Amino acid sequence: MSPRTGRPKIENPKSERITVRLDNESFETLKAYCKQENVEKAEAVRRGIEKLKSDIKK
Repeated sequence: MSPRTGRPKIENPKSERITVRLDNESFETLKAYCKQENVEKAEAVRRGIEKLKSDIKK
């Protein structure tokens, strides 16, 4: 039998999808951050979510 072909499985797949509506100020802040850090909007949101972890009460 031949080995499996195709893309390799990734360790942490991004399978969840969300849609968010932002006001102009928040959107401009997001765009400015993305330009400064040279990242996509999705990556910037992921970084923001990571920063929220410390606010979660255990």
